[in-house]
This record gives sequence, C-alpha cells and structure tokens, in this order.
Amino acid sequence: MTTRVLFLCTGNSARSQMAEAFLRKYGGDNFEAHSAGLEPKGMNPFTFKVMEEIGLDISSQKSKGVGEYLGKMLFQHLITVCDDADKNCPTTWPGISNRMHWSFEDPAVFEGTDEEKLAKFRQIRDQIEQKIKDWLKQQS
Repeated sequence: MTTRVLFLCTGNSARSQMAEAFLRKYGGDNFEAHSAGLEPKGMNPFTFKVMEEIGLDISSQKSKGVGEYLGKMLFQHLITVCDDADKNCPTTWPGISNRMHWSFEDPAVFEGTDEEKLAKFRQIRDQIEQKIKDWLKQQS
C-alpha cells in the first residue's frame, strides 16, 4: 500500500517543493509525495536551480494551494515545513494519522547577492534532503 504524504508551507515555492522532490527520489513506490501552500506564491526560480544542481528536475512541479487537497485526498502524513504553516494549518484534516512539524528557515526571505541567496537555498535544500533520509529510515 502506498503511503501519501503532504508537505505544507506558506508559499509552496521552495521548502515543501524540495521535500516533495526528495521523497519522490528516496521513497520509491512506497510513498506518494505532494506539497501545497497556505498562500501559494509560485515557484521560486532558485528552487529550480539548486535542485537541478544535484540532478533533480522539478520543472513538472507547480505551486498549489491547500484547497487542492483538503477534503479531496486522504493523506497518512501531513508534514509542515515552516513555522507559519504549523501555526495556521487546518487542525482537522480527514484521514491524517500523523501530523509532524519540521522547522526549516525560509530561504526565499534571505537577503543578499544572488550568489548568497543560492548558498542559502543550497543550505536549506541539504537540510531537507537529510531530514527526508532520516525520516525514511524511521519508517522502515
């Protein structure tokens, strides 16, 4: 049986998109990964770039609102990846058997040169990748 996981953040532009891609990469056929935002803002161009750097093409992913899933699809795991989403996420979600919060800094609000912003996106990408790997070890 496939386990459905929804990664939720505010904008669905970076962190939740990265988590979705990493679960697809490492979760195999056992997991079905999705992501959404409370207030979707569109994909951040740096997200595409840092994922492409490590060989993950996420060009088919798009920024989605939580309304695309709420009450329409059952998930076994809901994982918020930002503090704002954790505080503002709907508290009742049919079918959720496990709700978790993984707090990651928002790379999209980091200020600096483009190279400094890319470095921040890479740092958060690497943290998310490691968290997904660790979580998957706990699931087996």
